Amino acid sequence: MPPQASEGVTVPEVDVRLDRVSKLFGDTAAVDDLSLDIQEGEFFSMLGPSGCGKTTTLRMIGGFEEPTFGTVFLGGRDVTDLPPYKRDVNTVFQSYALFPHLDVYENVAFGLRRKKVAKDEVDKRVRAVMKLVDLVGFERRKPPQMSGGQQQRVALARALVNQPKVLLLDEPLGALDLKLRKQMQLELKRIQQEVGITFIYVTHDQEEAMTMSDRFAVMRHGKIEQIGGPEEVYESPATEFVAGFLGASNMLDGEIKESGNGLTSIVLATGGLMYATSSRIAAGIGPTVKVGVRPEKIRIVADDGLAPSERNSVTGLLRMSTYIGVNYQYKVDGPGGVSLTVYEQNLGTAETRPQPGQKVRLEWLPEHTFVVEPSASPLSQEEEEE
Repeated sequence: MPPQASEGVTVPEVDVRLDRVSKLFGDTAAVDDLSLDIQEGEFFSMLGPSGCGKTTTLRMIGGFEEPTFGTVFLGGRDVTDLPPYKRDVNTVFQSYALFPHLDVYENVAFGLRRKKVAKDEVDKRVRAVMKLVDLVGFERRKPPQMSGGQQQRVALARALVNQPKVLLLDEPLGALDLKLRKQMQLELKRIQQEVGITFIYVTHDQEEAMTMSDRFAVMRHGKIEQIGGPEEVYESPATEFVAGFLGASNMLDGEIKESGNGLTSIVLATGGLMYATSSRIAAGIGPTVKVGVRPEKIRIVADDGLAPSERNSVTGLLRMSTYIGVNYQYKVDGPGGVSLTVYEQNLGTAETRPQPGQKVRLEWLPEHTFVVEPSASPLSQEEEEE
């Protein structure tokens, strides 16, 4: 059923709905009882480490995998048992899968010709999409004569020319070098906004998901840990896994003590008191929690023995200082031997910076503190390396 709106309120149409979908391979659940709504015209990403189920979920939407349980809807229609060619979707893969013996024009026109679209209409749509992906003048080149970024644009044009309702993208930028990858992230977002088609994008790259997505789902072990917009998920992670996977986080063990006046106090396991705004505390957790803060929210100063009254703070020993260009990165041995990371923006000032071996104090605001439930299974080495 489509979402219901109260009088005078417009609710976006749901283009893709997964209703309690699972996919089993033997005794292993690649996707585990997953439900998800993706709105019409949305750039939606599925983000997570290798083996989290994101590609399997995409393949079930596209019809390349059949769910073991559950239902897949496209545009309100049950397509669970339909093959890919009967679904109004197209897919762009990391490998591009272009025909090397055909020139760019014929690669892009291939799907239209198979559908027996009129010749004039084929030419009109191919030329329009070539302009959209900035490949005018490359019509007679063949894929082996083109760079990886250009081939990726051809694959995108070939998918878009069919005017699908939903475009599925399975790590399409994975084979590109870092500079071109960043450029293509912005290009993909521009193209999606121009055509207005729903894009569903699979990636393990956190920055990629944050750069392009209207919303994204962070996945782990076949389940969704959190869904939201980039700012929401980054600033207020719902779980310890999300906090650690999406960017860097400093995490300390604590126990919720009491709440009042919009602030919640947490006693650290190593001693000392922290405060967090109640809105930054994940629902239904406690009393044992993880207290977190992002490295760029922290101010690092020499420890003078005076704790600030309006800030959270911990003391520690500065072990490493690294100049990155855009910022300085510090590694600090914090309370209980916990390693803490601090990013300090490089403003080009001549002020004295703390040096390794110096005792320092880390300070941050209560509103920059988030509180989540400790994870039953911490990040594995493979997940940390994604």
